[in-house]
Amino acid sequence: MDKLPVEYARCECLRTGTDEIVILADCASTGGALFAVEIRMQPGGGPPVMHRHDPGEIYFVRRGEFTFYLDDGEDGVRRVTAGPGDVVPMAGRTPHTVRNESAAEAVAFVVHAPGAPMENFSRGVAALEDPTMEKALAVAAENGIELLGPVPA
Repeated sequence: MDKLPVEYARCECLRTGTDEIVILADCASTGGALFAVEIRMQPGGGPPVMHRHDPGEIYFVRRGEFTFYLDDGEDGVRRVTAGPGDVVPMAGRTPHTVRNESAAEAVAFVVHAPGAPMENFSRGVAALEDPTMEKALAVAAENGIELLGPVPA
């Protein structure tokens, strides 16, 4: 088997809060079609609010447990817990959030399509000096991520 060129074999790692994002394929390498990452989320990690954005996304849980809050518009917000081997697809514009509500690290392979909004948001938040929630919210707004508020009880 041929080896990949070195520039394709290296991964970049970003930090957004306590979450770690390992970039596997960025927009530059996919013509903007997608942003593929491995996300490592510590207990209590994940976006603190419901949100929506144009890109669709799919999570393939590799380790641990992720809790998804999904608003399908008909039945209100559903709470879905996914563990190793589970796949959770979300269409673009679906109000949602994902959290690690367990006591152990959770790891998933995630693809966003198209990739630019999520890649630009992830890079923007990771690059913040002295990050605050206010600054992260500004980066979200700049990238078309609409924040909808706390997860309904």
